[in-house]
Amino acid sequence: MEVATTTTIWTDCLEIIKLNVDEQSFNTWFKPIVPVRNENDVLTIQVPSQFFYEWLEENYVPVLKKAVRQVLGENGRLEYSVVVDSGNQQNPPVMVNYPNGHGIKKNIQPLNGNGPSADYSPFAYKALDPRTVNSRLNPNYLFDNFVEGDCNRLARSAGVAVAKKPGTTSFNPLMLYGGVGVGKTHLIQAIGNEIKKNMPDKVVLYVDQNDFTNQFLNALQNLKMQEFQNFYLQVDLLILDDVQFLAGREKTQEIFFNIFNQLHQSGKQIIMTSDCPPRDLKGFQERLLSRFKWGLTADLQEPDFETKLAIINNKMQSDGIEIPKEVAEYLAYSVDTNLRDMEGVLNSLLFHATLLKRNIDLDLAKEVLKNIIKEIQSDVSVDYIQKTVADFFKVGTEQMKGKVKKREIVIPRQTAMYFCKRYTQLTLALIGENFGGRDHSTVIHALESVEDMMKVDSNFKNSVDELTKKFKSRMSA
Repeated sequence: MEVATTTTIWTDCLEIIKLNVDEQSFNTWFKPIVPVRNENDVLTIQVPSQFFYEWLEENYVPVLKKAVRQVLGENGRLEYSVVVDSGNQQNPPVMVNYPNGHGIKKNIQPLNGNGPSADYSPFAYKALDPRTVNSRLNPNYLFDNFVEGDCNRLARSAGVAVAKKPGTTSFNPLMLYGGVGVGKTHLIQAIGNEIKKNMPDKVVLYVDQNDFTNQFLNALQNLKMQEFQNFYLQVDLLILDDVQFLAGREKTQEIFFNIFNQLHQSGKQIIMTSDCPPRDLKGFQERLLSRFKWGLTADLQEPDFETKLAIINNKMQSDGIEIPKEVAEYLAYSVDTNLRDMEGVLNSLLFHATLLKRNIDLDLAKEVLKNIIKEIQSDVSVDYIQKTVADFFKVGTEQMKGKVKKREIVIPRQTAMYFCKRYTQLTLALIGENFGGRDHSTVIHALESVEDMMKVDSNFKNSVDELTKKFKSRMSA
């Protein structure tokens, strides 16, 4: 009779809950609940996992309280029975009982009366074997082939420190940020590979946000949240790539927040990457962002000329290829984008040299580069930029391309170069070619001059802003 009475009470509660939550929430968070018993106005309900219990407590306490009190009266209370081990044919399931309400001491007690003692951890599980866990690391990403430069020195130094003492430095979490193709993934995986090599007893896991989110949603749909969380709580080094894509994903952020807290409190190391610093991340819970700032945040910038030169030589040497100095310098000057593009150019250069059975020389490099790096096919072309800027400053386009060094010509010339850098994909060297065959250093000086003038000359800044509107209007037309 008790079972029927308890079931009836919970059925009545569900009818009230259904009126106060949407259908998806009801199916996800209330249908899986099983009523266990009702004694002295205390209704015990069984939930399938620790995370399930925590989610209910954080998001649905008012709804549950309203339902229980309407059915059992003002003295009605709720107790959770949380499944922490689903058991097997030989061993019965293990439960933990949690009274409802924040700040109440948890009464840990297996329902079958034969389980673990009061110090039993709800996160007790069979340990992962570091030797069999797929860390998802690329073995080619190492510190040895990560070229250090001014653009990444702080980040690399922090990475080395973490690799030596994961979880025990102040760099926890370690947040690395930067644009596309600056080496973030290489560096974080180098940390993981170094730890695996020197500390084989550590469980290391690299995962990008997309995989993490998909794993979470799959666990949620299949009521496997405990298994999902238990797996991540055993990791000694968690590397989460491209964390910015968690923006707006409330439920995924919620579980990551729980995992982050417990790993950090346990002295485990957390490493993340993003395309911007934590302060600029949008669509994140404030409490999660605050935790991103607990450790060290370091940026990786686009490499300078010397670093690109070192990367080119390092890549060619690893492939057993000798590259002439003038070719390496030409590539370093001309590929003014990111390291992934540089790698693509080098691979193409090697392919052409092999296919055409030619030595790698400057002529071949120029030929290959011409086929790879092209101006964006858009209405904002170099010609359009030159004409628009020339008309704005009331000078001739041929004057801008010429050798005249008068201020009234130099400023429009530099401004046009500035917009070519912003609105085309031309390299610095090719921009210079379109302005009378000037070299890349002249273009760099032009860009710096324009940015400096904008800071100190409000009239000039207004001119640049007005020209920017013209180009944007042209692009959106």
